[in-house]
Amino acid sequence: MTDPLDKATARAPATVGEGCLSRYDPEALGPEDGTEFPDAAQLWDEMHKQPRDDPESKG
Repeated sequence: MTDPLDKATARAPATVGEGCLSRYDPEALGPEDGTEFPDAAQLWDEMHKQPRDDPESKG
């Protein structure tokens, strides 16, 4: 059996910024980095739906 961490540590994506402001460079990321997510817009809409019967909003 192969080591599952081999692929995870093979190539780290490029970063921008330093220290606590360091983040992955969006321009350097691609599908091989797991950035392909075609249902992102649908998930965003579902997560940000306003509940219809919110007892706190009634006053």
